[in-house]
Amino acid sequence: MKTVSLVLGSGGARGLAHIGVIHWLEEHGFSIRSIAGTSIGALIGGVYAAGKLAQTEQWLRSVTKLDMVALVDLSWQRSGMLRGDKLINALKDLVGDQPIEDLPITFTAVATDVRAHKEVWIQQGSLFGAIRASISIPLLFTPIRYKGMDLVDGGILNPVPIAPTFGDGTDLTVAVNLDGAPRGPEPPVAPEDGSADHAPDLQERIKHFIARFQPSGRSLPESDWGPYELVLRSFETMQSAIARTKLAAYPPDVVIEIAHDACQTLELYRAAEMIDLGYRRAQECLASLVPSLGHRSESALALLDGQQERPQE
Repeated sequence: MKTVSLVLGSGGARGLAHIGVIHWLEEHGFSIRSIAGTSIGALIGGVYAAGKLAQTEQWLRSVTKLDMVALVDLSWQRSGMLRGDKLINALKDLVGDQPIEDLPITFTAVATDVRAHKEVWIQQGSLFGAIRASISIPLLFTPIRYKGMDLVDGGILNPVPIAPTFGDGTDLTVAVNLDGAPRGPEPPVAPEDGSADHAPDLQERIKHFIARFQPSGRSLPESDWGPYELVLRSFETMQSAIARTKLAAYPPDVVIEIAHDACQTLELYRAAEMIDLGYRRAQECLASLVPSLGHRSESALALLDGQQERPQE
């Protein structure tokens, strides 16, 4: 059984594809020994390391637009619109919190210290404290105070955190980048739950919330983005550029890319679609490493035989 260090990138709801990647690895005989995750990657990686991915996946697959609205807890603070407590508490109730150092799989959650301008690796303490810090998208979620630092989303500085895995000594490093090339427009998918048709979209609710603070008596062309869309798109653009730089500087053995337009940041109700996408992309990128799935390239043989050296920091 080949051992894997799994690097799970940031990208909002696209990160539900991480679940599909994990399923593929498990089903094809790979043993995940280490996980480094940023933002949604820290969330999915953390619950998997805690042995609770099945329960979390079942919950995520059942989430509707209406459920997402129910999880909104407005903070009324200038530092962020949402506290994020309802979401984290829902997951805590489902998974149960535990110290990171007690997890059976080595786990690192990456966050950003906005005062010191540096990334922070959280490798001990409360699992959900680390997850909450790592998912703190600026403007959307309020920052978290941790050991004297104000922490926000780790994707600001490291959307694909490969460095925490350098000393793992596993056979293979697999990175999942959620900022891949766009796949283009697709036909709209009908909601599974008819009630969701009439449920106020979470992103629409946030837009209305922001609009209350905009100057009155000023009209903008419909084509102009609102503050919410502009911030998220700017954040994703920055992440994409940094991800390309990180992957070029410290190339993992395998990169699985998820198109950055696969879904929007807060569309957690599209879990089934994103999980399936992650599984299919893992199949496309990793099948050559499994003898029973077809011909292997020379590079794949080298990886499986342990002949290719992993990058050093």
